[in-house]
Amino acid sequence: MKNLLLVITLLLTTTTLMAESMGKMDLIKQAQKEVGEVSAKKLKSLLDEDEDIIVLDVRESEQRAEGSIPSNDMNKEQFISITRGNLEWKVDKLIQDKDVIIVTYCRKGGRGALAAQVLKKMGYKNATTLKGGLKEWAKAGYPVKTGLGNVILNQEK
Repeated sequence: MKNLLLVITLLLTTTTLMAESMGKMDLIKQAQKEVGEVSAKKLKSLLDEDEDIIVLDVRESEQRAEGSIPSNDMNKEQFISITRGNLEWKVDKLIQDKDVIIVTYCRKGGRGALAAQVLKKMGYKNATTLKGGLKEWAKAGYPVKTGLGNVILNQEK
């Protein structure tokens, strides 16, 4: 009887954990659908064309040590970092124009999509997210600003 109870408990725990994990992915997919996604190529094009755009890094500070999408001296005010957990508290002080294009990003894209969804709910009309996050930006061959300067991912073939 004890073994049967143990098996039932394990099954319920595993099912609950899987449901929670699937719930997170469902939330991310819904957010991506609501806000849309910008490819690395499109974001690079917008930056190169000096469009009025804000690139918003929503990663935690220790994750920013991995690198970031680089700015230049002409557009560095377009690049803002606010952790996802502080977004609702700080964004209105740092981004006052509710019509500006905002492209959020994180490491892989999930938190960026959730952040853009919150921004839309807060009245930022043109909030979207970078598809695949910083990883896809680097995979596309675009530079990443690190402590060593701007580096480009070397993909072995």
